[in-house]
Amino acid sequence: MEKTPSNVEAKKTSFVKTYLERIAAFSPNARKYLIGTIIYGSAIGVYQLLFNFYVLSLGYNEAVLGNLVTARSATSLIVALPMGYLANRIGHKRAFIVGHSGMGVAILMMVLYPSVPIFVVMNIVIGLAQSLTAITMGPFLMENSGETERTYLFSFSSGLSMTASSIGQWVGGYLPMWAGTRLAVSATSATAYAWALGIIVIGVAVSLIPIFMISQNRAKDSNLASFAPINYMRKNPGKLNKLILPILCTSIGAGMIMPFMNVFFRNVHNLSDASIGVLFAWGSLAMGIGLLLAPALAEKFGKIQVVVATQGLSIPFLALLGFAPWFGVAAMAYYFRLVLMNMSSPVYTTFTMEQVEPESRAMVASLSSMASNFGWAFSPTFSGYFQVNYGFAPPFLITIFFYIASVAMYYFWFWKGRSLPGAAPLDLEVNPQPADCPDKVLDA
Repeated sequence: MEKTPSNVEAKKTSFVKTYLERIAAFSPNARKYLIGTIIYGSAIGVYQLLFNFYVLSLGYNEAVLGNLVTARSATSLIVALPMGYLANRIGHKRAFIVGHSGMGVAILMMVLYPSVPIFVVMNIVIGLAQSLTAITMGPFLMENSGETERTYLFSFSSGLSMTASSIGQWVGGYLPMWAGTRLAVSATSATAYAWALGIIVIGVAVSLIPIFMISQNRAKDSNLASFAPINYMRKNPGKLNKLILPILCTSIGAGMIMPFMNVFFRNVHNLSDASIGVLFAWGSLAMGIGLLLAPALAEKFGKIQVVVATQGLSIPFLALLGFAPWFGVAAMAYYFRLVLMNMSSPVYTTFTMEQVEPESRAMVASLSSMASNFGWAFSPTFSGYFQVNYGFAPPFLITIFFYIASVAMYYFWFWKGRSLPGAAPLDLEVNPQPADCPDKVLDA
């Protein structure tokens, strides 16, 4: 049938109406969490942009940066399972409070006492905080959402976080200049960076206010069996392997280049801090929009189809980003790769959470976190070595290889295979229905 303008307009209206209905269904707890996410994401956006420059301004090199990322991610890897248990015992609300507070304290300590030993210890603290927060997110959103709006909530959470991060990165690009002017020092000096980072500690503290307002269902938390996750892992090894291994491959590749993107644009394309901040801000905003569109695409085409298509299409843009000699081409590739690679992350997190019963979700979130942090724990150290001795080409080639492997796993195990060992048929059809059982990780 030929599409008339009225039919097209009706479909647009229906899409917007459905999207707004899904958002309106968010629970009060979910709304409070999203408000905290906006504030916290803005502060962390500044940190992500400026911390590497802060360390380099103190006279350290990229190898030191790689070691710090390794310390942080190795900690998250090691403590993932204990943090899953802790999140169950203290409840989701307290877990968020502890995680956000730990991040703020760590940043403050690195500003007040700048030295390699303090950087290492505080990155370990950040690893603990990030692990606890990341592991808590998935089970919390599952507990505070229904089947209808669940995928929208996961994607909306990630989208708001990225949008807030874009604002933080935009502002962060100018904060050292502002601080340098008022302190009569260079905008690229350690003092200017330190003051800029110190300011965001206030933002992290403010983000705790809506988190404190969350109502915690202690009865539901306390009823979770302590050993149910271990029993589940023993009974379903094949299912867990297929759910987790693609995340592991992605993390190994991402850890080679993602922690160093600001250094890449400074060293390879000679951009200033402010220019990198604007570039990152637009990138995060674009990724936020992509994340907001992801649930509607998943509802129409299927979760795994969206994961395979978007991540697969991102790989050519990754190659352009790493090897195009012109900044304009590299910037375009950066935006497309960022949106395509990351927009499916909350969709896949929702998918994994739907495959397990409530008492095992924290464990699966822990294993996902371990897989996500494994690559980030070890890849940055190798990447730092390659950058110092051979430039960025080897890290990009390694990343491309592991991304291809990850997409192949998604396709052959979940799309073509259509089922997991010991599981009901996967949610792969158009207009999919979630599983009966009522969370990175983004790579950048």
